[in-house]
Amino acid sequence: MKDTGHIDNAHKVLVSLGLPRQQQNERSALCLLALLDLRPDRTWAQAQNPLMGITPIMDWIRDHYEKKYAPNTRETVRRQTMHQFVDAGIALYNPDKPDRPVNSPAAVYQIEPAVPALLRTFDTKRWHRQLTAYLAKRQTLAAQYAHERKQKLIPVQIAPGQKITLSPGEHSDLIRVIIEDFGARFVPGGVLIYAGGTREKWGYFDAVLLSKVGVSVDTHGKMPDVVLYYPERNWLLLIESVTSHGPWTGNGMPSLPAFSPRRPPGWFT
Repeated sequence: MKDTGHIDNAHKVLVSLGLPRQQQNERSALCLLALLDLRPDRTWAQAQNPLMGITPIMDWIRDHYEKKYAPNTRETVRRQTMHQFVDAGIALYNPDKPDRPVNSPAAVYQIEPAVPALLRTFDTKRWHRQLTAYLAKRQTLAAQYAHERKQKLIPVQIAPGQKITLSPGEHSDLIRVIIEDFGARFVPGGVLIYAGGTREKWGYFDAVLLSKVGVSVDTHGKMPDVVLYYPERNWLLLIESVTSHGPWTGNGMPSLPAFSPRRPPGWFT
């Protein structure tokens, strides 16, 4: 049976922890309960900190609080709740394997270890004292976790004096090689238009340049991992980065995005 008391209290906790107003909502409250494995029949003193991916979080919410989220809301949960939890330092991203690729289906979150200890005192005489002590050091913890995440990012030289960073993982390492080595050797004078491997799908995207060569992109479609523009021949190179162990065939190749040229720009894949 749905327990609105836990949901209301989780909302109060998010407010107390200083989460932005956009995350002070039922969705974020339910995600917090999931990360604490705080079911309706459990008390705050029983808060836990399991590892959970986005889909398991949504399944947990459905099973224990009767709130069903459609599969296409995964990105909303990830980008409008979990990102902010991580940035605020109350949740960790892939603490079991920090170098896991950003697009890995095995990606998981876990409540930061100090948070369950704090929340086990919720609605007790110790709550306000413990909350004050936690908030006094949380900014330092959040900065520390942000620094650790930044240290794991992969720097990529895209032009003299200009760099971008990619999320950690073999996939991003290969994207870096494509841009820095393949691009320099086979696309001399080429310009990077798009690179995947970042936290955001459109992490690096020169929409202005793509428009200038007469191509529009459906932002709801899939993108290749790298898009390079070769001015000398007026070519667009659409490149997929695939890391694999063992035999590889074309059967599992991902589909390319819905590029819509307004005029024939002379591009190839």
